Amino acid sequence: MMKIEAKSVEMLLNGNHILKGAELEIGDQEFVGIIGPNGSGKSTLLKCIYRVLKPTGGAVYLDGKPLDSWAYRDSARRLAVVAQHNYYNFDFSVRDVVLMGRAPHKRALDRDTAEDYQIVAESLDTVGMADFADRIFSTLSGGEQQRVILARALAQRTPCLILDEPTNHLDIKYQLQLMDLVRSLDRTVIAAVHDLNIAAMYCDRLCAVKNGRIVGQGTPKKLLTPDFIREVYEVNAKVMTDEDGALHILFHPGKLGKENPV
Repeated sequence: MMKIEAKSVEMLLNGNHILKGAELEIGDQEFVGIIGPNGSGKSTLLKCIYRVLKPTGGAVYLDGKPLDSWAYRDSARRLAVVAQHNYYNFDFSVRDVVLMGRAPHKRALDRDTAEDYQIVAESLDTVGMADFADRIFSTLSGGEQQRVILARALAQRTPCLILDEPTNHLDIKYQLQLMDLVRSLDRTVIAAVHDLNIAAMYCDRLCAVKNGRIVGQGTPKKLLTPDFIREVYEVNAKVMTDEDGALHILFHPGKLGKENPV
């Protein structure tokens, strides 16, 4: 069973109070979306969970143990990360990039085994990139690169995937492909999501962050009301449910949620 908890997490960066007592609990095989405006602290919260940042107050717990009590290699066997897409310039083959995901399962100087190569092949097949194994990674398109980075995370064979705004710079086709893939996996998923319609489509539960504080948690249908969207994003929106029960959010251009806009 997988369990991740953030308890009273604080983060000060360069004198800025980025997180202010964040509380979050993620259960086994939940797909939880972290939403909020730019600069709200959602990526900082994820970075505290996947150990790029250490909280300046409070703590993150992994399976009941403080995260900083885990060896990095051991936590990397539990948590794999797909970060925001930047056009990486690795001069490695696609296969070699995905092999990097096997590092937490090895000691220093261990060689790659037949099992490692089998896991890499399976991971590439899962993301639809099996035919690209011998290609140089830097020659791929943005969508192809991001699928390879997902394959690298899958090769870690972790029970949890963390997605730190992985679709921000991708075309809608690749956004949906990536989220469909992740949704089909039997994993715990924590994702910082910029697009509320994508969050509503894929997440079991949402956690909203504004000005470093958790300001709401719940299912997309419960949380994403016009009033809540106005409160968090300061825009007016219409929320509709289609004939299949899917939620759709329409924003009203030029109509700010606050009075007397500048």
